[in-house]
Amino acid sequence: MLDAATRDRVTKTGVVYFTPGMNRVTVHRDLEFIGADGATLAMDLYHPQDVRGAERRPAVIIAAGYPDPGFEGLFGCRFKDTAGTSSWAQLIASAGLIAIAYANREPVGDFAALLRHLAEQGDAYGIDRDRLCLLAVSGNVPLALSALMARDSVPIACAAFSYGYMLDWEGSTPVADAARTFKFANPCGGKSVRDLRPDVPIFIARAGQDQMPRLNESLDRFVSEGLSCNLPLTVVNYARGPHAFDLFDDTEPSRRIVEQILAFFRTHVLLRATDGGSKVVA
Repeated sequence: MLDAATRDRVTKTGVVYFTPGMNRVTVHRDLEFIGADGATLAMDLYHPQDVRGAERRPAVIIAAGYPDPGFEGLFGCRFKDTAGTSSWAQLIASAGLIAIAYANREPVGDFAALLRHLAEQGDAYGIDRDRLCLLAVSGNVPLALSALMARDSVPIACAAFSYGYMLDWEGSTPVADAARTFKFANPCGGKSVRDLRPDVPIFIARAGQDQMPRLNESLDRFVSEGLSCNLPLTVVNYARGPHAFDLFDDTEPSRRIVEQILAFFRTHVLLRATDGGSKVVA
């Protein structure tokens, strides 16, 4: 079991970046959707303050790759209720998009159920169903990546991943090994970069001093293969950055990367820009 100080550090630390509009967004908590097993689950919607009437906005789903029963048993709360998740959601809403944080029991099935629910009922929440985006960090990334491979499911407009485990490759299993150790979902087993849709812009933030076992090995391989396939990647490398720098590294480079992620979402779905990715070093 974790001690109280560690649990608090993980669950009560918010993003190191702040905007004045964060505290003025509208939050609708514990709205219901039906999970993969037919039982009711909760989701929180964070709406921008300036939404008017029947206007629909793009939405960013904060992917949850760890099952909540295990997460709550370890940390004392659901992933959607951590300060990190809620502060990211507030930032996204303050940037003009709708943010969605949700509960789960079975990460893969419940994530798919949420996507279907938003595709069918998005209008009722003021969501533009054609502009659904993903944000994922760390061990949540493999789950989010799986949604960029399914050509017959709900289309994703763009995705941003920070310090995340990505994909395994033939003869090497750092992601599968980490998934077994840390208990996150890894639905992309046996898949490669070539299975990704080629039209989805992806932002990747790399922590150069990441402490997680072989994480950057999987990330670096993904970037190299993604560029060789000419995927629309935007890659930022924070050379001195530790794992979870957006929460635990209160520095200007950390804040700048958070800004870049928000700008990425705005550019690709709020402002409807169509240009490709770029490679940037922070």
